[in-house]
Amino acid sequence: MEFFVVSLLNGSIYGLLLFMVSAGLTLIFGMMGVLNFAHTSFYMVGAYLAYTLQKYIGYWPAIVIAPILVGLIGAFVERYMLRRVHQYGHGHQLLLTFGVSFIITEIIKLFYGNYPVDYRVPEALNFSAFSIFGTNYPFYRLLIGATSLLMFALIYLLLTRTRVGIVVRSAIYKPRMGEALGHNVPMVFMGVFAVGAGLAGLAGAVAGAFYTTNPNMALELGVLVFVVVVVGGLGSLGGAMLSSLIIGLVSSFAVGIDWSLADLFNLVGLGEWARATGGLLTLKVSSMAATIPFLLMLLVLLIRPSGLMGNRE
Repeated sequence: MEFFVVSLLNGSIYGLLLFMVSAGLTLIFGMMGVLNFAHTSFYMVGAYLAYTLQKYIGYWPAIVIAPILVGLIGAFVERYMLRRVHQYGHGHQLLLTFGVSFIITEIIKLFYGNYPVDYRVPEALNFSAFSIFGTNYPFYRLLIGATSLLMFALIYLLLTRTRVGIVVRSAIYKPRMGEALGHNVPMVFMGVFAVGAGLAGLAGAVAGAFYTTNPNMALELGVLVFVVVVVGGLGSLGGAMLSSLIIGLVSSFAVGIDWSLADLFNLVGLGEWARATGGLLTLKVSSMAATIPFLLMLLVLLIRPSGLMGNRE
């Protein structure tokens, strides 16, 4: 029971963190069609900026200012780099953003070194929220989850209940009609890209204090956020939330499962044969935890290519 409850909580919080990072990519990749390989680099920049700023202005102001600065960096990248290659398709976007991510990583290493920095949870927030079977559960984990849920609610309301959301959706899906109505479509694209980068920066600023802030943190989530967007469905914010939670929960439970197919064969008296055969039959679920999200993505693409809640053809 303890394993189930703790894995459920940890998986949910990890899934919400994945949503925090992938929400911006859902806007950029899912709606704009821009293949932004540097998205998790913005996540890393947010963590490092918050780490630097909190020394001088405190934790909470740093959490607010760091995403804004990351958003400005995103606006610069879109305006002066990506806009020049939009017409050449995804290949050029991928190569350009890959170069941007590489440059950002090297700049981080140049200024902060190749080792993790001492970005910690503030003492005022470093306490236990409750106890589970004698184990104290950190309040800061719940804060990460609450921030993610608040982000989801605000983005959803912005896109579906405000005039800004109408303009953004019209510029993305019907750009010529948007221009005919007098809207500056390139400016809208730049704004969406900046907001997406800023959301990734916010995720890094909040989560970087709890998880390790190091120059490899972008690579650790780099491919996984694309898996979240693809599984959820391009352009679907609800799909990104659903797939993030599924991947978070599956990963959390899989890490603690020490079973293999050979153990299942034991139920029918074929355990010894399965162990003698070896190979995949003896691999434990915990050793395959990192590959399960990708297997899930392949399964979804085979059964439902548009994703779980895809709304764009």
